[in-house]
Parts: sequence; structure tokens; C-alpha cells
Amino acid sequence: MGFSPQDLLPHVESAVGKSGEIILDHWSRAKTIRLKGRVDLVTETDVAVEKDLGARLGAILPEAGFLAEETASGGDLEGTTWIVDPLDGTTNFAHGLPFVAVSVALWSEGEVVLGVIHLPRLGETFSAVKGGGARLNNQSIGVSATEDPESSLVATGFPYDIHTRAEEEVQRLKRVLVQTRGIRRMGAAAVDLAYTACGCFEAYYEVGLKPWDTAAGWLLTREAGGRVTTFEGDPFHPFADSILASNGRIHSNISNLLTASFQ
Repeated sequence: MGFSPQDLLPHVESAVGKSGEIILDHWSRAKTIRLKGRVDLVTETDVAVEKDLGARLGAILPEAGFLAEETASGGDLEGTTWIVDPLDGTTNFAHGLPFVAVSVALWSEGEVVLGVIHLPRLGETFSAVKGGGARLNNQSIGVSATEDPESSLVATGFPYDIHTRAEEEVQRLKRVLVQTRGIRRMGAAAVDLAYTACGCFEAYYEVGLKPWDTAAGWLLTREAGGRVTTFEGDPFHPFADSILASNGRIHSNISNLLTASFQ
């Protein structure tokens, strides 16, 4: 690695913040929306932010590749790569809900070494570098200390192919709901992971996500003292079909609920 993630961080935070201003500028405009899938939206704002981030991040680390939601063509992660979701929570954006995020991670030598999640409407910027802890608006954060599932608030999301997974998702939802304090559905994986990292949620789970949904939040949660695996407890990787992030203290409890046989 011929660069220091810690040295890059303030430049990335600045780039993400400036790109996030596009979301604020577009917030009250009439929105041009098209469908990528039955319920998967994309707006001109997604495209504009991604283009802006591509230029800004390219200037920070010209040798890095660029894997982003709106221009991704598949394949694996190789070398040093920016992993970008320009507007996580597009459906929230289209409906005027503030839970939207710009998510940027830097992949190098087989792992995520830097992550920034910026919520422009809420004025929150979460950041982490490998081995350097996690921060919210330059203040250190950590996961919740709660050990009791019944005192835990859990976040989740639903996959875009929910019509083919509805029964299993309802079963998981029911099991977690009755064993915890409650469930929240924010509509943006980056937000869910950031709020798990800072202790608002004790856990978050979802299936069917992509690297740009999870990469920055994966690092953020780990650096905040949490644990991230698949539902089964296997090591997480950006192309895993499921993610379970938690404060670590209730991880096994939630994993057991998610993987119990359907009835």
C-alpha cells in the first residue's frame, strides 16, 4: 500500500461532503425517476453525485479503480478500488425522507481500509480507517453496550426481489420482532450500519446487498467495536448474500433467530 488511509481521510470527507451538496441542491426539485427493477429506483441525482465523486476521488488517488452502483458492470474487487454508493436510499430521496447517504469505501490489499458515510440532510458524517476507530462529526463513537436482546433495537431492510423472498423475510421479521424491543426499517443500508456503529441500533441484518451498500459501514461497525458476519456467523465479504452487524454482545442471539428453520 503506497498511501496512508489516515492521511487520505480528510480529503475523502471533504469530497464526500461536497458531492453531498448536490443532493441538498436537488432536494426540492422535481425528480426524474426511472426504474432499474420493480421497486429499484434511480434518479438524475444518483448519476450526478456518482459522476462528481468519480472526479473528486480520482484526483485524491488516481491509481485506484472505481466500483459504483450506477456504473458497475459486475466482477470482483481487485487492487485498490473506491467502492461508492452515490445516493443510498434513493426511494427515501424520491419521497422526501431524510435518511439518505453518500457512502464511500476504499478497498486495498483484500480489505476495506477507509470508509465515509455522509447523511447530507441530517448533517452527519461517519468515518473510519482500519485500526483508527470510528467517528461521527469528528467525535469518537462506539457500539451499544446492551447485552439483552429484549432491550435491543434492531434494524433491517428488504431486498429488491422481495416478491420471491417474502415468506422467509416475514418469518425472520416475526422471530426478531418478538424477541427484541423493536425493529426499524430506515431504507438505506449505509444508514443502518452507521447507526449500529454509533449505538442507536444493537444490530442490523439484511439479504441481497451489493458491495457499495455495505463496504463503508462494514469497516465503520468493526472500528466502533462491533461484529459483522453473514447470518450464519461466517466471515463477511462484500459479495456475501447476507449481512449481520451488531454490537457483538447480542450477535449470537440474532444469528440464531435469523437462521432457525422456517415453520
